[in-house]
Amino acid sequence: MQRQLKKTYKFAFKTALYITIFLTLLMSVFLYKFYAVDWIQIVFIALTCYVSSFIIIQYRVEQFIYKRVKKIYDDLTLLESSSLRKNRITTDMATLTEEIDKYAKDRKLEIETLKVREEYRKEFLGNVSHELKTPLFTVQGYILTLLDGAIKDKAVRDKYLNNANKGVERLIYIVKDLDMITKLEIGDLRLNIETFDIVELVQSVFELFEMKASKKQISLTFDLDYKNPIYVKADKERIQQVLTNLIVNSIKYGRSQGTTEVSIENLIKNKVIVRVTDNGEGIAKQHIPRLFERFYRVDKSGSRKVGGSGLGLAIVKHIIEAHDEKIYVESELEVGSEFSFTLEKTE
Repeated sequence: MQRQLKKTYKFAFKTALYITIFLTLLMSVFLYKFYAVDWIQIVFIALTCYVSSFIIIQYRVEQFIYKRVKKIYDDLTLLESSSLRKNRITTDMATLTEEIDKYAKDRKLEIETLKVREEYRKEFLGNVSHELKTPLFTVQGYILTLLDGAIKDKAVRDKYLNNANKGVERLIYIVKDLDMITKLEIGDLRLNIETFDIVELVQSVFELFEMKASKKQISLTFDLDYKNPIYVKADKERIQQVLTNLIVNSIKYGRSQGTTEVSIENLIKNKVIVRVTDNGEGIAKQHIPRLFERFYRVDKSGSRKVGGSGLGLAIVKHIIEAHDEKIYVESELEVGSEFSFTLEKTE
């Protein structure tokens, strides 16, 4: 590390001046009393004393401060301060204070971020464990019951095997979703971009879940009659998955005799925004920032009743972001929710 001197020499200037004044006065009295000296000699002595004092003081002070500041840099380097390693050592107190303050703030932010990540990791592992062990224990219970003799009863055997099969299907569903979201997060899932009619795609999703919605007496509708197609540029299969997740969620958490409405609006010249709105349970404000986290559930107790892997919204978010688009959510408890996302429009 190279040495950088202070920008100001005020300390050395003033200290050398004080020493010079003191020594000049002392020596002038002494020389005047014992030797015949003129004022030119006194000025020369004063200048010599001043220059010598300045150089010695400046050198010693810089050495003194530099050694201690270097130790601070070395200590901070042990804490992996890459930003400080790149800079020259400065003995200017203002600059040093600024650098140390910035270092402290960066480290504090890093520590807080690590704490948040650690909490998220613990919660995520707990959720994964819970989501997997529930169907595993269910399947294990049915199989053990059959092995204990229930397999001899044909009716019980068929029932338990069907239930065990449902548990295995749920495990497969969760693992597939986990595999997809992992690929999305690392950018390993390639998008097949094509041009298609988003109105037609929404209509096809409505048809898929028409029966599911009718069981809860929920109407699946557009906000208006779209007579002309609206063409967008995206991965049709993935956008269908996004619409499926959002519409299925609106049915799951919707009110009986409620409505799930889809609207498609022009946002800017080459963008449309697709809105999925319902008048269901709604979501409390404190949950909204975490809605798109993996396995995050608003209702910890009742959410299992409606099924799902707990990964749907996380997958939705990653698919939309993989298209370099945005997803938004607005919700009010006991009023309803609106999920919306943008897509690139084509002529």
